[in-house]
Amino acid sequence: MKTVSFTNSAQFFNEENHLNHHSNRVENNKRTHTGKKPYKCSVCSKDFSYLSNLSKHKRTHTGEKPYKCSECFKDFGCLSNLNKHKQTHTGEKPHKCSVCFKEFSNLSNLNKHKRTHTGEKPYMCSVCSKDFRDLSTLNRHKRTHTGEKPYTCSVCSKDFRGLSTLNRHERTHTGEKPYKCSMCFKDFSHSSALNRHKRTHTGEKPYTCSVCSKDFRDLSTFNRHKRTHTGEKQQSVLCVVSFFS
Repeated sequence: MKTVSFTNSAQFFNEENHLNHHSNRVENNKRTHTGKKPYKCSVCSKDFSYLSNLSKHKRTHTGEKPYKCSECFKDFGCLSNLNKHKQTHTGEKPHKCSVCFKEFSNLSNLNKHKRTHTGEKPYMCSVCSKDFRDLSTLNRHKRTHTGEKPYTCSVCSKDFRGLSTLNRHERTHTGEKPYKCSMCFKDFSHSSALNRHKRTHTGEKPYTCSVCSKDFRDLSTFNRHKRTHTGEKQQSVLCVVSFFS
């Protein structure tokens, strides 16, 4: 058996830390293959593969937001969300789609966008077998089966299924409009509203009717148009109220 000698205690502890770090990496890699989830949330009993993911999840229950934007002082529950948010101030979009050349502030959004070209939907609901382009949308969808609404507004206590929906809702209280048009400098509370607005400058109409090939700037107008072909009538909220009153 080979004997390893250490010249001082610092060298010994450095070696030990290196071995522990390596052992942890091996164990973490195993979980990606086995699906083992040894960490359980004490509030909702959800299981996690990694302790760091459990720690981030717990903040959805406690409301803790330890990461603060130095520009607008908005708080975030995890560092990755803060980093993505910072790009709304800088306007930086370093990731470009090789098909349509659309630019994105982070790689994950680019990867999700690429699936609009490929049609790939790699995430499947285990309950109803519906397919989704990205994991976050699948997770939100699953809550339509479970009824879970883990995100709570700190102002009015309203509950939401998705974090992005909560963030949009919170702006109805704060009046915050963090998304700015780079052409006319108009501000918007939601990125989707900004994207629709940008098309008034570019003339882009990304939604095409498969029946008559007419193009549309936004999805809601496109959906209304499709009903002219199907004969489907959108139910009026007023009619529903009148019927049940």
